[in-house]
Amino acid sequence: MRLGLPRSAPKWITEPVIRPLASLGVTPNMLTVLGVIGNGAAAYLASEGEFIWAGILVLLFSAMDMFDGALARATGQATPFGAVFDATLDRVSEALVLFGLLVYFSDRGEQTETLLIFVAIVGSILVSYVRARGELIGLAMRDGMFTRFERVAVIGIALIVAGVADDDVVLTWALWALAVLATFTAVQRLAMVWKQSKDLPSAK
Repeated sequence: MRLGLPRSAPKWITEPVIRPLASLGVTPNMLTVLGVIGNGAAAYLASEGEFIWAGILVLLFSAMDMFDGALARATGQATPFGAVFDATLDRVSEALVLFGLLVYFSDRGEQTETLLIFVAIVGSILVSYVRARGELIGLAMRDGMFTRFERVAVIGIALIVAGVADDDVVLTWALWALAVLATFTAVQRLAMVWKQSKDLPSAK
């Protein structure tokens, strides 16, 4: 079960972007690193309370995750290392934005929000970790209610709305959603591993 957000953009969106990038010699790993840099800037803006621009940067630079994979496939540069590199820096990008919010709320003595950020980060990491371990034993683990796409959408939109409304309570609700739903998804995937692994041979 998923919330229904697409995992990747259709070709009519990606191709007009990746063609000029490929002609300029831009590599998929460059786009991956650019995504981290952009999210790092978003984290700084979030820590300073500049939520509108922080949200815009989160949505914009997290979209690099759609284009780096498309560029890798289009140029024949898809490699096992690139997949691991991309997945690793995706976690870094996500953690950076939440760290920016951690700085913002901790400066204001907001203990609830700081705890929610901790749970959200742990939950997000576990979602990816369970998938990685599941795939290591030969299981398909792409399902899950609240994956990275949903998490990015929630925090990006929440930042923009908080900035427009000039009220960070929107971020509190978004952090609740991230903490609860990311944790739920990790448990959901673990249950999927338990169910699917019953038919696998026992480890020796």
